Order: sequence, then structure tokens, then C-alpha cells
Amino acid sequence: MTNEEILGRIDHTLLRAVSSREEIDKLCREALQYKTASVCIPPSYVKYISETYGNDLNICTVIGFPLGYNTTNIKILEAKRALDDGGRELDMVINLGDIKSGGFDKVEAEISSLKKTAASNILKVIIETCYLDREEKIKLCGIVSRAGADFIKTSTGFGTAGATLEDVLLFKEHIGKGVRIKAAGGIKTRDDLVMFIEAGCDRIGTSSAVSILAGGGSNGY
Repeated sequence: MTNEEILGRIDHTLLRAVSSREEIDKLCREALQYKTASVCIPPSYVKYISETYGNDLNICTVIGFPLGYNTTNIKILEAKRALDDGGRELDMVINLGDIKSGGFDKVEAEISSLKKTAASNILKVIIETCYLDREEKIKLCGIVSRAGADFIKTSTGFGTAGATLEDVLLFKEHIGKGVRIKAAGGIKTRDDLVMFIEAGCDRIGTSSAVSILAGGGSNGY
């Protein structure tokens, strides 16, 4: 697998607690130079980056990040604003409190509402696997699939653990047709990148890929 093929699956990411405009600009220049799939940036920067780079850059941002506790109405407002500002891909966080309380229907309805808001834009659903048992992960594969999301995503990068090969293989077994997989959190080496892609990931969220593959890069996930 070539470096270019790997970079084409990377959501080049900067979502740490503090990120300056200069750091976000650097991330975006790298994404353009190395042709990553997207940049994944905080919502507060989406409008500025869209106005600066226009259609040359595929902008991804996060909704309900990182805990997912926002109400559905607030997540919908976040999504609408992000799309109005120029975002094209949305990575939403589910409410794990609902999952632990048995509110699977509520989570499915929320994802469906966010996908309706996203329309033809890509919606990725972060289920934060480190806090879930195997049965919950399998149930969420069905929920994400039925709700019409485009991707199921392992992690925010802010939990107690990130992506694992075991979880990706579990997703692959249980997601519906047309749902793709994104791994994120703790992916730091070229071997990791290749391993997750070969396991079935269409996207990987990381700040490390450009640094690993091209000798530069940010440090923010």
C-alpha cells in the first residue's frame, strides 16, 4: 500500500482542547498538499476555513463532541450551522447515557434526525467503543445502519482507549450494507494505518499520518 493510498483515507485531525488559528491553517495546508480525505476541525473554525480554502478542501467537523450529552435539538442546530458554514462531513457523538439506560430507540431516532439534517453530506457516528460491551457494540451496528448513517466510528480520541482491531472486525461483521468504518484514537504508526485499512476501514482519524508518511504534520488527536 502506497503512502498516497493511505493519505487518501485520512481525516487529518486537530481536535485537542486548545488549537490556534495558525495550527488549524497548517493542518489545512498539509491536507491540501498531501491530498488527505478531509480535515477534521473544531466547529468554531469551519466558517473561517471554508472562506479561506473554498471548495479545494473537504471540511469535516464534530457534533456533540466529545461527550455526546447535548440534546438532539442542540445537535441538529450544531449540524445545521456547520453545514451552513461550509462543512461537508459531520462526526456526531451518541449519548452513551441513553445506551446505558436502555434507550436504544432514542439513540436511533437521534442518528436518523442528524442524517436527515446532513442530507447528502456524510454523517459519521462515534459510538466510543471503550465504554461499551460487546452486545452494546453489536446493537449499535444495527442502530447506525438502520438510521442511515454513512459511517460508524470507533472513538473520539478523548475516551479511556481508542481504536482496536477487534472492534473494527466486529463492526465489519455486523454493520449493514453501505455503512463504512472509521477508526480513530491512538493510531500512531504506518503499520497501524495499514492494519486498520486492510481490516476494512475506509477512513482513519489521526493527526499523525502526515508526520509518519511525509515527514511533517500536526500533533492534535
